[in-house]
Amino acid sequence: MDLLSSVLAHMKLTGTLYFRTSFTSPWGVKVPLHPNVSRFHYVHRGRCIVRVGSEASPVQLEQGDLIIINRGAEHTLFSDLDEEHLAAELETVISESGFTGYGTLVYGEASSKQESQLVCGHFAFDENAKHPLIDKLPSYILIRNYGDTAGSWMEHTLRIIGSEAATDNIGASLISLKLSEIIFAQALRVFLKSEENSNSELRGFVDSNISKALKEVHIDPSRSWNLGELAAIAGLSRTGFVSRFTSLMSETPLTYITNWRMQVARKMLVESNAPIIEVAESSGYQSEASFGRVFKKHFDLAPASYRRFNQSVLVDETN
Repeated sequence: MDLLSSVLAHMKLTGTLYFRTSFTSPWGVKVPLHPNVSRFHYVHRGRCIVRVGSEASPVQLEQGDLIIINRGAEHTLFSDLDEEHLAAELETVISESGFTGYGTLVYGEASSKQESQLVCGHFAFDENAKHPLIDKLPSYILIRNYGDTAGSWMEHTLRIIGSEAATDNIGASLISLKLSEIIFAQALRVFLKSEENSNSELRGFVDSNISKALKEVHIDPSRSWNLGELAAIAGLSRTGFVSRFTSLMSETPLTYITNWRMQVARKMLVESNAPIIEVAESSGYQSEASFGRVFKKHFDLAPASYRRFNQSVLVDETN
């Protein structure tokens, strides 16, 4: 499994489509804070303006543009700067439009000829899973003319999502949902390779040297990695590797490895009944004691206690 796929699988990425819209000017919608999700809006037709949180400048979206708003930040979508102050809460818009969850959300001035068709949804993650590839993303990712940027196949995918989201055809919801997950992975890949990522803390994931070492750590977190081995995989000297890794990732290689191992262990504890020693060994530790000390430092609970608490939560949620 490649590096990006490994991280997103660990984060339990799931896509959810809210709706396709037909907003006619003047219109405005306030979308509230929602933790542990990244929301997206794709301009299928027309245009709109977005203000994310307390950002000083709004963002103008044209047809074909995609914006992904990270960490569930509140934001406002609207048709005109002069009308921003009139934007209504999302729940109010849904109620007044009579939207039932199927078809198209229609809202705005009925006689207006200025229509904005958006495809809107969100990507949810396991609330207990952490990784810098998600945690360190900017407040939003904007990709202009997304279909062209990501490739012609993505343009066709977006057209399919837009069409399916506007119908109640059999299987439409599942098709739209699964295709929407592709959007996030592809958008993240485009962003990581873009100039906008040049000054971020995520450059290591696409660096030709560092990404090789990261991939091997993800493939085999149980291995007793040392800096010499990782440097050799990256094609760098030991000193050069540590310096480059720390510069690009804002943490040392060994810190990254420990954090990733703890996430692997956390997931295994919650999703299985494997003995603690097996979890420890799968996470690169040869004894329960050493594993337990590191795990408790990260999660404030011993492994067994963490398992009991989180598995009981899962049982409660399913009942």
